Amino acid sequence: MSESPRIAIDAMGGDVGVAVMTDGAAKALAADSALRFLMVGDEAAIAPALAAKPALKAATEIRHAPEVIAGTDKPSQAIRRAKTTSMGLAIDAVKQGEAEAALSAGNTGALMAMSKLALRTLPGIDRPALAALLPTLGDNDVVMLDLGANTECDANNLVEFAVMGAAYARAAMGLERPRVRLLNIGEEELKGTDEVKQAAAMLRGADYLALSFGGNIEADRIGRGNADVIVSDGFTGNIALKSVEGTARFITDLLRRAFTSSLRSKAGFVLSRPAFHMLKTHLDPNNHNGAVFLGLNGIVVKSHGGADVSGVANAIGVAAKLARASITRRIAEDLERFHAHQTETAAAK
Repeated sequence: MSESPRIAIDAMGGDVGVAVMTDGAAKALAADSALRFLMVGDEAAIAPALAAKPALKAATEIRHAPEVIAGTDKPSQAIRRAKTTSMGLAIDAVKQGEAEAALSAGNTGALMAMSKLALRTLPGIDRPALAALLPTLGDNDVVMLDLGANTECDANNLVEFAVMGAAYARAAMGLERPRVRLLNIGEEELKGTDEVKQAAAMLRGADYLALSFGGNIEADRIGRGNADVIVSDGFTGNIALKSVEGTARFITDLLRRAFTSSLRSKAGFVLSRPAFHMLKTHLDPNNHNGAVFLGLNGIVVKSHGGADVSGVANAIGVAAKLARASITRRIAEDLERFHAHQTETAAAK
């Protein structure tokens, strides 16, 4: 564990590229002066951006990459260009031990494929999962996974996701025994697919793990604060995530339209502006930016392609927190405990 984690940043990824990535890094550094950066991309574009930020320049090394992974590139195409692209070289820095984490706002499929090929999965992990923190009405956020890395999962995959998500919740939120729930079409044990029911049965008897399994949860309860970790396959999780984000935008747009519909409503907006600002802040995806590929031999964080400066800074903060918490080691230890118990149980039958 390093108290001064070095983050390798794909400076060319995302919708805006160098300007937002360097400004986001500068904001993250202002909040955490121990951070260090490896900025990967077109040196001719990165150097001027750093020149205007002396503190960031002093904390940053530039690594030139002649190519960029486009949003339209297929994972197979990206893999072939791993050694010449900003995304590929940022991941390689983690593999070589030159950085504790990599961050990119680029092509998600390419990032996943290159990360898995370069870093490999932890022992006992079939598939890595994409996890993120979502806002709730409770005392803390909720970790949700998988958010799109694996469209089909068996029961063992779901249990592995639960173990990884619980480790993330302990690292990110300081929870001793995170409350884990399975996303389902009902809370009853008899509902859902065979894979979900089998995973529930396995988790129900997993008292030896550092988590508390609470059964199933429906999608309308995701933001209520009744769970610390919500587990699903990537197909279901991605749809749920996009629904949550779309609903948040719908509410803010609807309120904005309502407050500007008449002079009376405009006057009402002035009075309710603090509450509206709090709502907007709580629902702003930039304040929860930074999804993580869990289950790899290294930390890789995915930023929204359209994230603003605050969003990038938040994603960097996620990477730094997980690096300091030695999240990879925690997940490996928890999975080793789970698989050892499974082996003992099978041998006893």
